[in-house]
Amino acid sequence: MLEHTAGNFPLWLTPNQVAILPISEKYVDYAKKVAQVLDNSEIRALVDERNEKTGKKIRDAELMKVPYMLIVGEKEEADNLVSVRKHGQGDLGTFSISDFVTLIAEETKKQLE
Repeated sequence: MLEHTAGNFPLWLTPNQVAILPISEKYVDYAKKVAQVLDNSEIRALVDERNEKTGKKIRDAELMKVPYMLIVGEKEEADNLVSVRKHGQGDLGTFSISDFVTLIAEETKKQLE
């Protein structure tokens, strides 16, 4: 499987489906809140709490082949949103957390059919 997919596992199989990337330490609490919502929806997520620039966090998540990255900052926290990036495709725009959960559920269902 590893050789066949070159490490790009299907969404339902990958260990970490989502990487949540706060743009600064101020937004780690919001990132953890988002992670809890995702966990309640059975979506595996990790919060990157490192004190690194957002670009480096994105690059590292791309190298780890995490299917989705959620960037959270002031605007996202104020409006209860997440900015979504997909591995290999780039920015998908801003989603509400519930809309993102629906997106993941639909993609997983489609891959399992």
